[in-house]
Amino acid sequence: MSKRKICVVTGTRAEYGLLYWLMKGISEAPEFVLQIVVTGMHLSPEFGLTYRIIERDGFHIDEKVEMLLSSDTTTGVAKSIGLGVIGFADAFDRLCPDLVILLGDRFEILAAAQAALVAKIPIAHLCGGDTTEGAFDEAIRHSVTKMAHLHFVSNEQAAVRVRQLGENPEHIFNVGSPGIDQIKRIALLGRAQLEKDLGFSFRGKNLLITFHPETLGEQSSAEQFEELLKALDMLGEGVGIVITKPNADTEGRALIKMIDEFAATRPNVKAFVSLGQLKYLSFMNEADVVVGNSSSGLYEAPSFKKPSVNIGDRQKGRLRASSVFDCPAERDAIYETIKRALEFDCSETVNPYGDGTASEKILAVLKEFKDYKGLVKKSFFDLKTAF
Repeated sequence: MSKRKICVVTGTRAEYGLLYWLMKGISEAPEFVLQIVVTGMHLSPEFGLTYRIIERDGFHIDEKVEMLLSSDTTTGVAKSIGLGVIGFADAFDRLCPDLVILLGDRFEILAAAQAALVAKIPIAHLCGGDTTEGAFDEAIRHSVTKMAHLHFVSNEQAAVRVRQLGENPEHIFNVGSPGIDQIKRIALLGRAQLEKDLGFSFRGKNLLITFHPETLGEQSSAEQFEELLKALDMLGEGVGIVITKPNADTEGRALIKMIDEFAATRPNVKAFVSLGQLKYLSFMNEADVVVGNSSSGLYEAPSFKKPSVNIGDRQKGRLRASSVFDCPAERDAIYETIKRALEFDCSETVNPYGDGTASEKILAVLKEFKDYKGLVKKSFFDLKTAF
């Protein structure tokens, strides 16, 4: 049997970190040929040209799909999706993959899914079935689920939702979050090395901040973020703060401007376009609290036994560990919640997103299926409901 071509699509630094060990496993498997398509923020100087990290890790990038416009308005994002569909159509036509692997719920992934669907290329989707009521990512995630054929979910609740969407139960696999794979396998940096690499001096207490636009919120993302910045000021300069900048979402550039202005005038604050997985996870391990609305506060932080302060509704509906504190985007509430989190004992926290073997489990399933083309025609599996 000839080697099967497995095409992995990635558009962001965080997504690549989740996919790394699966990509490595595919590249080393004798029955597969790994193809990599990069897009979105990876190709933008504004967001750090992070495709270079992929190359430095020893991977060969087969295609680059330029789709990100220099606009974070709703119109700009919609146009970027259209450009992405065109670019992925050409890329898939040249690569002729046997299977496309997509992770998550970003608009770049929606574009790739549409192109693969029309080209009759089977899709394996990672991390479907979750709910995030505060962002249009939720609708994208469920849409990709309906276009996909193999489903690798991070928890049992997500598996139930994918079944509710009419997907074949035999093609749904609860493997856990691939983000925990990184935590298990990576050799983390210590404080001294982080201080040297980041130019940051740890204080008595330290926070890791990541705040992305809440695309369906009634309050603007800039207004929400302003409340967070006010709360951080209330903590005083004795608290060290590292901020990672947001993704290329609606209103993202407004938040980036606010971060730059905030960090420029406060000696206890450092801001970064991208830390990369190693530095990001290493700082999370050393931080006292993770703050913002990133999924990493729910997926990865519990594995470090670190509390998370989750602001607003962007992650509303996701499964939560006992270490996650929810609060509204109001400065006093954020301040008080951070203070409570700083005192919380996370030693008994259990991460509900698996044991760090997701990539191995996914790879085993990909090897088990011998006829990917046979997955293309799907039947709708009705739940057994009495009417």
